[in-house]
Amino acid sequence: MGRKFFVGGNWKCNGTPEEVKKIVSVLNEGQVPSSDVVEVVVSPPFVFLGLVKSSLRPGFHVAAQNCWVKKGGAFTGEISAEMLVNLEIPWVILGHSERRLILNELNEFVGDKVAYALSQGLKVIACVGETLEQREAGSTMDVVAAQTKAIADRVSSWSNIVLAYEPVWAIGTGKVATPAQAQEVHFELRKWLLANTSPEIAAATRIIYGGISINVSHVLVHLLLSFGCFYNVQYAL
Repeated sequence: MGRKFFVGGNWKCNGTPEEVKKIVSVLNEGQVPSSDVVEVVVSPPFVFLGLVKSSLRPGFHVAAQNCWVKKGGAFTGEISAEMLVNLEIPWVILGHSERRLILNELNEFVGDKVAYALSQGLKVIACVGETLEQREAGSTMDVVAAQTKAIADRVSSWSNIVLAYEPVWAIGTGKVATPAQAQEVHFELRKWLLANTSPEIAAATRIIYGGISINVSHVLVHLLLSFGCFYNVQYAL
C-alpha cells in the first residue's frame, strides 16, 4: 500500500477569531478526496486550537505549532505535550526553521522534543532544511542529514512522523525551490533513512516539501487542499 498523501497548513502567528472562522469555513467547503487518500492538517496559533478543532470538518486534523521538550512545570510561555493530548490535538510541528534560527533550537534539542512528543502519543511534523548560505556552500545534505540524525538517534518508530523539508531560503522570501531541487533532497533523505534506520522506515515515512509561503485567499485555500505540500501561511483572510 502506498504512502498516504499529506497536506498541511501552518498559520504561524496570524489571525483573529473572525479570520480563523472564515478560513475554517472555506476549508469545510473544500472538495477533497477521502481521508483514506489524503491527510489534511492545519496548524493555527495555540489560542485558536480549540476554536478550530471544534468547528473543522471531520477527517481534517489540527496541529499545534510547538510543544515543550518534557513534562510541564515552571516553564513560562511553554506548552507541554500532555496539554495538547488533553485537548485532543493529535499533531504538533517541531523543528521549524524559525524556531531553529530565531530561538536557537539545536538539532539535539529538536530531537529530544520529537522523542518526548511521540512518547506522549502525539504525531509529529518534523522540519528540516538549510539556509541559503548552506545551499550555496554545497552543504544542503550535510545539514538536513544532521537534523534528521538527531531525530533518528532518539526514536525507534517513525510511523507517527512526517518529515517536512523546508529550505529556510524559501520561507517568506518569495523564492521557491524548484521541483527538481525538492525532489533531489527528498531522494537523498529517503536514501539516508534507508542507510541509517531500516528499509521499512525508508519506504513508509512521508517526506513532504514545506517551503511555500502564501497569502491566503479563497482560491489559495482550495489550492492548499490540492497539492502535497506543507504551506506556511503568512496572512489570514
